[in-house]
Amino acid sequence: MNIMTDTSSIKKQKGGLKVIALFEAFKGLLVLLTGLAAFSLMHKDIQVVAEQLVGHLHLNPAKHIPKIFIEAAGNLTDGRLRSLALLAVLYAAMRLVEGFGLWFAKRWSEWFALLSGGIYLPIELYELAKGFSWIKIGFVSINLTVVLYMIFMLKRSDR
Repeated sequence: MNIMTDTSSIKKQKGGLKVIALFEAFKGLLVLLTGLAAFSLMHKDIQVVAEQLVGHLHLNPAKHIPKIFIEAAGNLTDGRLRSLALLAVLYAAMRLVEGFGLWFAKRWSEWFALLSGGIYLPIELYELAKGFSWIKIGFVSINLTVVLYMIFMLKRSDR
C-alpha cells in the first residue's frame, strides 16, 4: 500500500470520528437545553405548564400519554427539578467532553465512546425485543454502528 492510500484512509477514518463527535456534542447540547428548561420551571406550577403544553399541541388530556405526562408533572417538586437539571448538566458535560476528545482523535475518547455506547446496547436490545418500532431500530442501529466503529478505530490504532 502506498503512502497516498494510507493518508486518504486515515482522513476518512478521522472524518468518521468527527461525525460521531458532532453527534455526541449535539446530544450534549440538547440535554443541556433540557436541563436549563427544567431549571427554569422551578417555583412554577408544573402541572399547569404541562396542561398548557398539552393544549398547545392539541392533544386530548384524557388520553393515556398526555394524562401520564400531566400527572407526572404534578408530582415534580423544586427539589426533583433541581436534581433533574443537575443530572442533565452532568450528562451534557460528559457528552461535550466526549465530543471534544473525538473531534481531536484522542484515544481516551475512543475508549469512552466505546464504553458509553456499549452500556446502552443491552438496554436498547431488551427494549427492541419487547416490541419493534422504527425509533427503537434506529437507536440500536446508530449505537451499534458507533460501538463497532470505535472497536475498529481502537484495533487500528493498536497496530
